[in-house]
Amino acid sequence: MTKRLDGKIAVVTGASSGIGKSIVERYLAEGAKVAVFARNADALRDLAAKAPDRVLVVPGDVTAHADLERLVKATVERFGGVDVVVPNAGIAKVVSFADSDEHAIHEQFSVNFVGALQTARLFLPHMRRGGSIVFVTTFLAQVGFPGLAIYSASKAALTSATKTLAAELAPQGIRVNAVAPGPIATPIWGKVGLPEDVLGQVASTVTARLFPGAFGAPESIADAALFLASDQASNIYGHELVVDGGYTVG
Repeated sequence: MTKRLDGKIAVVTGASSGIGKSIVERYLAEGAKVAVFARNADALRDLAAKAPDRVLVVPGDVTAHADLERLVKATVERFGGVDVVVPNAGIAKVVSFADSDEHAIHEQFSVNFVGALQTARLFLPHMRRGGSIVFVTTFLAQVGFPGLAIYSASKAALTSATKTLAAELAPQGIRVNAVAPGPIATPIWGKVGLPEDVLGQVASTVTARLFPGAFGAPESIADAALFLASDQASNIYGHELVVDGGYTVG
């Protein structure tokens, strides 16, 4: 049976843990060669050890333009071109609106929106026809969650860009879509800035709304990212695939 990404070259940012790591592992299992990018170089090297002949490790920060340029240069030199770009790197912090000063806004937008768009833009000249950009947004753009106005807005902006870029890049033979994770069991939940007891209360409240009765696994997002990048989704443009355990339904 042919693997769905045989012969494809993919790039995944924020690849060292959580959703990004799961996407890399799924893409490798489906035959792709992958350039992995994140700030945690040791975690990237551990990931590369699983398929050293098909993984390129490039440590860096998506908010540093020079790091992104280095990622593009290294990827093209190693693999010759790119078929799939997944600008997954992101941060989430709970900040009340009263405390959402310019720094708080810039911090999350610089990673979640600017970093994602610049990753895709810099790879654009090297993407082959039939290529795919898969942004990672969030279910929180569809619901209100106190303290996450900035995070949600940064991802909502990315949702809007997904639709516009789908129309703009289609003539170049490049599809643009997004996957919107719901509550997923990844390390990002422990880094949002809430005390552990409060975090537990929030998790219980969220879980009560999930149809499976538990946070989703990062592999469920990897499945969606694989589908959108594969030829099975060849007629899908500008779509945001919400994978949220039913949170936004009920």
